[in-house]
Amino acid sequence: MRVIFFGTPLFSAHILSHLLQHGIDICAVISKPDRPKGRSSIPIPTPVKTVALSFNLPIYQPEIVSSLDFAPILQSYHADLFVVVAYGELIKQHLLDMPRIACINLHTSLLPKYRGAAPIQRSIIEGETETGVTFIHMVKKMDAGNIIRQIRIPIDSMTTFGELEESLCNISKEELVRLIGDFEKAYIAGIPQDSSQVTFAPKIELEDCSIDWNQPAQKIHNLIRGVNPYPGAWCNLTIQGAKKRLKIYKSKVITYSSASPGPIYPQKGNVIMATGDQALELIQVQLEGKKAMSSEELLRGLPFSAISWM
Repeated sequence: MRVIFFGTPLFSAHILSHLLQHGIDICAVISKPDRPKGRSSIPIPTPVKTVALSFNLPIYQPEIVSSLDFAPILQSYHADLFVVVAYGELIKQHLLDMPRIACINLHTSLLPKYRGAAPIQRSIIEGETETGVTFIHMVKKMDAGNIIRQIRIPIDSMTTFGELEESLCNISKEELVRLIGDFEKAYIAGIPQDSSQVTFAPKIELEDCSIDWNQPAQKIHNLIRGVNPYPGAWCNLTIQGAKKRLKIYKSKVITYSSASPGPIYPQKGNVIMATGDQALELIQVQLEGKKAMSSEELLRGLPFSAISWM
């Protein structure tokens, strides 16, 4: 079973490494082009490229994977299966038709819910108590192909995006090995998605992570969890006249009644922030230019009168 693997981020790299360690015949790897990261102008290899090079695999990084110039290169491998895991680009029909058996995709939601770029983050932000992974046949429309297999897992009320992503990656590894083996035995047609149940998970933008303290505590708590560790939920503080951005990584919903949103400073412990209905304990925060710490540590030595949260 000759497989071409498409993927880019660390999640994909973990999957690729597992497939290779379990004897899957990956004949070539396709990843997005290297890009500069942070303030550096030097392109950084994608995590998938790093894994491919460590296994001495052919690696290709076209700007547009569906370009007609790139098609003959893919065709030359005579692949049985294309496996796509968070590649980062829609693949056109002439490539989807190329493998002998199928072109399959691993998507980190219970499709048809949360089609799109940020299914893990959006499921937490929306307060879901369950999610999973879905293996589908790829079609030209985004995340709309027949469902081959699904695995479900619960989402705890304190689970973060980073923690859930790791759990989904772990359950995906073994299942994808099994699925490739099953395709080697017989073609799996899958079942159509229920179009009436479709929801979308657009990419998380920085402005999506801004905290509005007038919102209900649970909604803010879900946002904080859903974008931890990145890009991170944030609000602005003014400290002794200087405007600073504060990221909040961990919180806890507290039963509390207040006339209006704002900070409550206990004699000892973390800051409690009144919201539109209840309150949040700010467990872990990070002021720009500082390391992550508890809100109690952050405010130690700062006069309360010198800080404006709203």
